[in-house]
Amino acid sequence: MTAALSRAQLFSRGAKGGAAVLVTGSVTGLFAGSARADAIPDGDLAYARLLVGAELLASDFYAKAIASKQFSGAALTYLKRALFNEQEHYQSMAGILTGAGQTAATADDFDFSYPKGSFASKLSVAKLGVTLETVFLGAYLGAVDGLLSNGFKQPVARIAASEAEHLSVFTRFSGGDPVGISFPDALTIDEASNAMDAYTS
Repeated sequence: MTAALSRAQLFSRGAKGGAAVLVTGSVTGLFAGSARADAIPDGDLAYARLLVGAELLASDFYAKAIASKQFSGAALTYLKRALFNEQEHYQSMAGILTGAGQTAATADDFDFSYPKGSFASKLSVAKLGVTLETVFLGAYLGAVDGLLSNGFKQPVARIAASEAEHLSVFTRFSGGDPVGISFPDALTIDEASNAMDAYTS
């Protein structure tokens, strides 16, 4: 099954009308109260769909990075922990949609693709990780500014902090300085969507 991670799909009720996601647990509790208490603005739901797509792409990348067997020891542990983080982030973003009575996309709705050789070496994986985590961090920082529901802003900012940690790890793996600029760039919803479009076939 092949699908493009387009703005039309991300901003609709869910890519290909995928099955509803049942979300439970403390992670979803970050958002569930706000999602149930008030009507969520359409723009906030659009951000939730975008970030659901980002988390699905992130989880797919980390699963492939782990399966590439380019990492071992502490580095592999970092990747597995990052995958766990992304899965929890996904649950949180999906919880906004399901809390509003909408359908969240799932991994079965997309077929992600990457440049040839992306997982051929530790360095190639690390460089792709820097690129993707820069997009994810920018998307969440943009959402902090763009969301209208104040109850969503702090949890989204906390996820941005987690993505920044992931970016720091990959920057170190690729030979760069793990401590970056003081004010990372935020992406608009269109910029983030366009950046993620490159990884769908």
